[in-house]
Amino acid sequence: MTYTDSYPSHRTARDNWFRRTEKWLDARGKAAWIAAMVTGFIFFWPAGLALLAYMIWSKRMFSSSTRCATRNAHFTMSRPTGNAAFDAYKADTLRRLEEEQGSFESFLERLRAAKDKSEFDAFMDERATRKDGPAEA
Repeated sequence: MTYTDSYPSHRTARDNWFRRTEKWLDARGKAAWIAAMVTGFIFFWPAGLALLAYMIWSKRMFSSSTRCATRNAHFTMSRPTGNAAFDAYKADTLRRLEEEQGSFESFLERLRAAKDKSEFDAFMDERATRKDGPAEA
């Protein structure tokens, strides 16, 4: 038996260990991956760096963005269930929530505008007091 004959079985055992660890971490979510990466950095920094690179390369860090999750949730919520009363209730609730979201977004916009205006007014007042004050040499 040569080295090349024994190599595939050794590689398979390593892959099985790696795959089992990967599945275990996936089952526990993104926090488990981050905890493993931090632990790797603490005990042996190249291991932490390797985990970070693997997480980025395999897209585990960016696998579920809120935009996609929201879009998918809205898609699944828009399908009719077959129960007319529930579908009407669901449509009314979704309409009401969209109105509340619009109201809240306009409130936030007014709040940001008021904050910007107060900051700008403070800047202009400070600028006016600097011009009125003694000239610096």
